[in-house]
Amino acid sequence: MLLAPRRYVRSILGGLVIFGLLYWGLLVTSPALGGATSHQASLEYFMNVEQHPDASPVIFKPSSFDWGQAPHRHLPPDNVTPLPADKARALPRVQHVFGPESPAAARVREKRRLAVSRVFQDDWASYRKFAWKMDALNPKSGTGKSQFSGWMATLVDGLDTLWMLGLRKEFDEALAVVAELDFGRSTDPRVNVFETTIRYLGGFLAAYDLSKREVLLKKAVELGDMLYSAFDTEHYLPVDFMQFETAKRGVGLEVESWVVSASPGTLSLEMTRLSQLTGDPKYYDVTNRLMELFRDQQNATRIPGLWPVWISMANRDTKSREDFTLGGSADSLYEYLPKMHALLGGGNPMYADMTRQFLDAATKELFFRPMLPGGEDILISGAAKVSDAGRVAFDPESEHLTCFIGGAVALAGKLLASPADVAVGAKLARGCAYAYHAFASGVMPERYNMVPCEPRLADACPWDEKRWEEGIKVRREYKETLPRGFTTAKDPRYLLRPEAIESLFLLYRMTGDVEYQESAWRMFEAVERHSRTTHGHAAILDVVGVYDEASRQKNLEDYMESFWFGETLKYFYLIFSPPDLINLDHYVFNTEAHPFKRPV
Repeated sequence: MLLAPRRYVRSILGGLVIFGLLYWGLLVTSPALGGATSHQASLEYFMNVEQHPDASPVIFKPSSFDWGQAPHRHLPPDNVTPLPADKARALPRVQHVFGPESPAAARVREKRRLAVSRVFQDDWASYRKFAWKMDALNPKSGTGKSQFSGWMATLVDGLDTLWMLGLRKEFDEALAVVAELDFGRSTDPRVNVFETTIRYLGGFLAAYDLSKREVLLKKAVELGDMLYSAFDTEHYLPVDFMQFETAKRGVGLEVESWVVSASPGTLSLEMTRLSQLTGDPKYYDVTNRLMELFRDQQNATRIPGLWPVWISMANRDTKSREDFTLGGSADSLYEYLPKMHALLGGGNPMYADMTRQFLDAATKELFFRPMLPGGEDILISGAAKVSDAGRVAFDPESEHLTCFIGGAVALAGKLLASPADVAVGAKLARGCAYAYHAFASGVMPERYNMVPCEPRLADACPWDEKRWEEGIKVRREYKETLPRGFTTAKDPRYLLRPEAIESLFLLYRMTGDVEYQESAWRMFEAVERHSRTTHGHAAILDVVGVYDEASRQKNLEDYMESFWFGETLKYFYLIFSPPDLINLDHYVFNTEAHPFKRPV
């Protein structure tokens, strides 16, 4: 390869620097590029730009099977529950009232937002090149995979992010593809109802709420009708996995004996929004009946106010099992309670009541202050197991999936006018940020343990070396490389998860405290650096060890979840965007970070 003389290299670099400075000046002063001179102008650009002028008209292609005409054995019920008739009530304000931003602060924020946007665009280009129309990209090998029925999960999950980033050409290209999605065919014989609801239905609804492209609502109705069929059981309770071909004939739906509580507990927001947009109450009706079952048994569980991880739709039992957590397998059940209160404008009071009861129980039984060398006043959410005699055994083990809880608790506090809960949510969000910053990699492990203070919510918690050493001795997973205060990193992976940045984003928007932006930037730099690979970003196998560049690639799994686009990068982008981009008083996010328009 011929190398350019050094003076030519200097000339080229000099030209690039000048171009970069000119572009940067344009960026921070131009509303059309998201500049800081006008939040309202920024909002108008990102939310209201119409179809890209070079885009071909998008044509809706009906699926090969019409789920709206599928035969049902039990649906619809004799009496369909209507959406709450009263208009949205004046719920308390959620988003902080932001004042003018200084030019210096705007330049820093915009530089960070641009960095996130570049990562998104580079990784999207890799997905387009190597895995187009597939569910996900394998970023090391440059291949694709389909594991969510083959309905292009990354495309649908990323639609609203494309819109938010102002990538209209890419949005229109993706829209033309998903307009032809065929929900009459599936690569899997069984359809995962939970994943299909949060990724696909949520993705269509949010992209429609932002862009108003009718093809998206039409696809949402097709998919909603398919998911409605999952409730065609004796008591209108959903199956966890739907036998795809037999469901078309109205047979083959058998409610499973035991499922994790998050699966049926995370369907209400999407189905309710579909009813709001279409005026057809049937979608809201089936999820409302389901959530009434949770409501009726909430205070009859072994920890009143909370539901166990495992529940039985077959036996209509959400109360009898013994394991409790706000983490994986239960998480979004709790997340959706305050969010349904917001989406319905307070029109169904059971969601406020259920929220209040779970907050009280979780604060008492699951939240704890960890003992730390620096005495940081943070909170972590643990787990519990209840014996047959009713004794609650607390377990100070947490996981990345639990990190949503800081934002959810603070959101509930805002909606229920409870400043104390907002403060608790802030401590929980800072707890997850601490877990990121404490590790040498700057990235939090999937699952870990710490030593709880005594009592668990102590106002003061001095460091006790002996207690920490005792905590280490009972944990066979302890390693010398763990930060002080941690006793395990039971699962040392990082799977590109969004929950921690989700809570920081929500707390920033609710409080205006730039501390959350600073933590987010440290997290982004660490995640981006350690997960970067040939054609995108990949799950990290071990965030506890320290790896040089030569071994770093071996520490990456060849997989990039669709939620890297749909959630993680979206939340990083939003926390560095002007706060009128997806205002929390106007939108509520589903568990896949898809924003639904709140009623006004």
